[in-house]
Amino acid sequence: MATLTITARGQVTFKKEVLKHLGVKPGERIALELLPGGRGILKAAKPSGSIDGFIGILAGRTKKVASIEEINATTAQSWAGRR
Repeated sequence: MATLTITARGQVTFKKEVLKHLGVKPGERIALELLPGGRGILKAAKPSGSIDGFIGILAGRTKKVASIEEINATTAQSWAGRR
């Protein structure tokens, strides 16, 4: 069991092993669900994304720009024969 020390400002610092176990990195969030009896459940918070973030995720990774015709042809070829 990991033990954390509370500062005078009411803050705690999680050890690297705890953060690794939770799967969180610097800048990410942790969710705490408070339970009766002074207990709580701690887990990595699910990131809330936006459509703008999704659209821009690949921006600048390639110089090639596909035309709508190329996109349609590739899509049709990829799904050909599938039901």
